[in-house]
Amino acid sequence: MWLFALFVAIPIIEIALFIQVGGLIGLWPTLLIVIVTAILGTALVRQQGALAMSQLRQSFAELNDPSEPLAHGAMILLSGALLLTPGFFTDTLGFLLLIPGFRALVLKELRKRVKVQSFTMGQQTTRQSADPFRSPSQNPNIIDGEWEEVDENTTKQGPSGWTRH
Repeated sequence: MWLFALFVAIPIIEIALFIQVGGLIGLWPTLLIVIVTAILGTALVRQQGALAMSQLRQSFAELNDPSEPLAHGAMILLSGALLLTPGFFTDTLGFLLLIPGFRALVLKELRKRVKVQSFTMGQQTTRQSADPFRSPSQNPNIIDGEWEEVDENTTKQGPSGWTRH
């Protein structure tokens, strides 16, 4: 229900702000502000996104928990979408999400509401791998397989058909 409220409230807020700002400074300056914020926002999103990607790569290289760089990257992506959406309210939210301190505050609030059940990196020892052919021991030198005994009397003698004569 709250998502529906957002989809209704945000356009109403944007329309009201466009009317107010357009009434104060005029149509063309209002449109210019919208275009400039989109261009400036795109440049800032590219810069912040590249920084977030390098932090994510570093966390993978050092085998650290990647959830924080991933969250920052997601918020930067959301920021880009908000900045490309025409409007003063969405631009304000988009620029706020580009501030690392604000993102850290949002992440802190999200951590209060989200509980991580488990997190593992590297080879798992307590759970079976997602690879169905990997044995539960996780030893890469062991291949799990099935076999059945074949009676030699019922097998056909001669070439198998897989080789040339």
